[in-house]
Amino acid sequence: QVQLVESGGGLVQPGGSLRLSCAASGFTFSSYNMKWYRQAPGKKRELVAIITIVGVPTNYADSVKGRFTISRDNAKNMVYLQMMSLKPEDTAVYYCNAGTTVRSRPDDYWGQGTQVTVSS
Repeated sequence: QVQLVESGGGLVQPGGSLRLSCAASGFTFSSYNMKWYRQAPGKKRELVAIITIVGVPTNYADSVKGRFTISRDNAKNMVYLQMMSLKPEDTAVYYCNAGTTVRSRPDDYWGQGTQVTVSS
């Protein structure tokens, strides 16, 4: 059974940091591109960052470049999103995604999401 379980979300003040984690199971993790998406209230889901099968971070959203870092640990079947200098506009539900291609596909795997709220 495929599972993607996100953790690490919460309430943080502007300028603060959070690290999101995603634990993967039920599929060959090392063969999948891993992605973080987010969806803010009333907005479409947007891609935040991708880390490829070979571990290359790519496709950071312009709004997070220089502040967010995606990484993966194939030995632990984990993907991370280190978020720094958080802004209120980063408030969203963050979703972990696994796909055989960099482009989104209908057969991608999704987690249930973790809420990140940036507020004073």
